[in-house]
Amino acid sequence: MQDIETIWKQILEKLELRISSVSFMLWIKTIKPLEIDEKDNFYIVAQSVTAKNQILRNFLDKISDCCDEIVGKKLNITVLDQNEEIEYLKNNQTKETVSKREEKSPFMEKYTFDNFVVGKSNQFVYAAARTVAEHPGKRYNPLFIYGGVGLGKTHLLHAIGNYIYEFSPQLKIKYITCEQFTNDYISSLYSSSKNKSIMEFRGKYRNLDVLMVDDIQFIYRAKETQEEFFHTFNELIMNNKQIIICSDRPPKEIENLEDRLKSRFSSGLIHDIQPPDIETRIAILHKKSQLEKYYAEDQVINYIAENVESNIRELEGKLSEVYFLATLNGKKVATMEEAKEIFSKTQKDEYKDDLSPEKIINVVCEYFKVDYKDIVGKKKNKEIVEPRMIAVYLISELLNLPLVNIGKIFGGRDHTTIMHSRDKITDEIKNNKKTANIVNEIKNLL
Repeated sequence: MQDIETIWKQILEKLELRISSVSFMLWIKTIKPLEIDEKDNFYIVAQSVTAKNQILRNFLDKISDCCDEIVGKKLNITVLDQNEEIEYLKNNQTKETVSKREEKSPFMEKYTFDNFVVGKSNQFVYAAARTVAEHPGKRYNPLFIYGGVGLGKTHLLHAIGNYIYEFSPQLKIKYITCEQFTNDYISSLYSSSKNKSIMEFRGKYRNLDVLMVDDIQFIYRAKETQEEFFHTFNELIMNNKQIIICSDRPPKEIENLEDRLKSRFSSGLIHDIQPPDIETRIAILHKKSQLEKYYAEDQVINYIAENVESNIRELEGKLSEVYFLATLNGKKVATMEEAKEIFSKTQKDEYKDDLSPEKIINVVCEYFKVDYKDIVGKKKNKEIVEPRMIAVYLISELLNLPLVNIGKIFGGRDHTTIMHSRDKITDEIKNNKKTANIVNEIKNLL
């Protein structure tokens, strides 16, 4: 016997000729074939209880007749709604489902809900991600998660994927980056058999139960890709399929993003992940230490947590460096000696050799969306003054240039003005979490 998807496709072709186009689109096209068991029972799934009742009342005989013609024998058709499908799969693990459980998961095994450290900065988005994993398509659809680099967005995406893959193996789930989606679409456009390739592309992305897209902020680069993603998004949402999107910024701040996509992205739940507080950073380091068997004194853990504030990857990386140095020193447990040696390197050494005042100013301009000539010029409006002071601070801290030289870069300002800017941002970093986060994000960009 042919596979169930092929059989159902042939049945649909016959049904389309025997049922009105409106009824076919409303009730028949949305049916999902589930299983033909060894006793010739054919289970199909309607998209809702209403759809199930319509099928039983008006179309079951026609479906049965077409099925007999395609398969060549009588099958007993059972129509399930989506809740009944879940119950059926729990109680009747098919061979297909069992084999799928034995396949290697496409998601990174180390990223699970169990080893995601929850704190004040991420507890809300963690709860939302967990709910989506447990009830895909039912709550928070779409789920839009945004935040800076290294704060746990990718961890949550893979945790959702691993959970669904284990507990709902019947669902078709796909994780991609925005770049992959764009490249797939472009490849379909330039294929020798364009129409066929585009249809295959749409089938690949629109016949899913869960679509997960990372780095959606890059979709602004191509208008046609936005158009295609808009229709893919609509198709999945209309059929109650789950969409999870990650970005480094909220929808309203993604440049050149069409208004209708901003509206769609905002139609579910939007939430950010903030940099972790000190308690969460300590917990993350302890978890990393346990998983990787990086043995370190508690004092070392606290020291690293105090000195790395904004980026979890950098936080864990510093622990790895400290422990590695301890092993080189012949120790089994990292001590403050190794921690201080790692952190004693000047910040200048941590950046690329080609770091220059111009590069720092350009990155600050890009971050704040201001012009280079304005930031080094005479303008004094708030939109320019804050980026200018942060640029002064970063040049002073990272390059250790004399204040007079920095003043020349910024339109010939005297050294006292430069000192004021530097000291003001230094105080702001200590007392204002928002400023501290901004400065750390710009450092990461550098």
